[in-house]
Amino acid sequence: MNETKSPSGATGQPTPTRATWVEAGEPRSAPWHSESGWAPPKRIVIADDTLTADAAYRLAKAGTGMLWRGDYHNARQLLQALARRVDRGRHAPATDLAAAFRRHRTEALRRARLLGLLLVPLEADYTVPLRRAPDLRQACAETYGPAGEASVTSLRELIGLVGAHEWRINGVEVPALGARIHPHYGVFSPVRGEYLDLAATAPLPAGAEGPQGTAFDIGTGTGVLSAILARRGIRRVVGTDQEPRALACARENIGRLGLTGQVKIVEADLFPPGRAGLVVCNPPWIPAAAVTATDFAVYDPDSRMLRGFLSGLAAHLEPAGEGWLILSDIAEHLGLRSRSELLDLIEDAGLEVVARLDTKPVHRRATDTADPLYLARSKEMTSLWRLRATGAAGS
Repeated sequence: MNETKSPSGATGQPTPTRATWVEAGEPRSAPWHSESGWAPPKRIVIADDTLTADAAYRLAKAGTGMLWRGDYHNARQLLQALARRVDRGRHAPATDLAAAFRRHRTEALRRARLLGLLLVPLEADYTVPLRRAPDLRQACAETYGPAGEASVTSLRELIGLVGAHEWRINGVEVPALGARIHPHYGVFSPVRGEYLDLAATAPLPAGAEGPQGTAFDIGTGTGVLSAILARRGIRRVVGTDQEPRALACARENIGRLGLTGQVKIVEADLFPPGRAGLVVCNPPWIPAAAVTATDFAVYDPDSRMLRGFLSGLAAHLEPAGEGWLILSDIAEHLGLRSRSELLDLIEDAGLEVVARLDTKPVHRRATDTADPLYLARSKEMTSLWRLRATGAAGS
């Protein structure tokens, strides 16, 4: 599933919507952008090309925001220098994976907050009023919506917006689909092809085939699984999501692929009305809290989506239907969820396992021995669990 954050900080209180500072002896303020829902720094100072990396690091550790008035490219270099200082204490791979994961998340939060204190101004039309600044108006508009007033955001977030804009324009090649998928900001990009290959090759249940065949894609995100199912010949596919960005992204991709006659994207929290011969879900794989806006497609606190999918699946399956749960076992290797817990969730939902298809991930981190979580990633397996209602036809 591909979720975006709610507009509130870690305390659950509404995030302040304006950044305030003093410049040239005068109080100033501007609307504040934070896709992670973080409040603006309580103290903001003006910074330019004369600020050294060491001084910037000291300010960041004190929680002071630095509103940049110098050269844009110098600001990017300063951000890189800050990142090197923040990363100096990075831990080596550990054998206690649960402790390593907790430390990894704590360090990720600290890193994001410190690097998020280098701020940049945006004009009312999203022009960046800094020397040598590129034209980032389209990238900002795609994420923040229509422009209207001069504002402030972090340089780190702005760079993320630019990267997302480039992915949206260029797309991601999906071999299992034979086409490119164009992700939007905050919607998980289908860069891990192993789970898509599983969906493209698993045997279709009888209830999904034929002229009346129907499939549901729960938490559709970019729409890539809906597209794969449609290309496999399923006559009617319904993809669901509850996030506006994901819905817009999926509809755009389905339109690009010429599949609007087969695939309908609808807003729903998990299931649409009715039953289907195949119900597919690729929920976030790690049952832990998200840290940044881009974490929400990977982290599922208390396995909310996984539990919701399993508990509601039987009621949405045709008699000969199957549910496909696509899930990595990385949480098991990190000590966050055991295999027996997963099997208990399946059984308690009135489901049984028909078969399980496994594949090894081939992403870069799986072989990066310097990654603090390497021991977990090196053992990771991605599985497609074929599930059906207990006592269903054919069991």
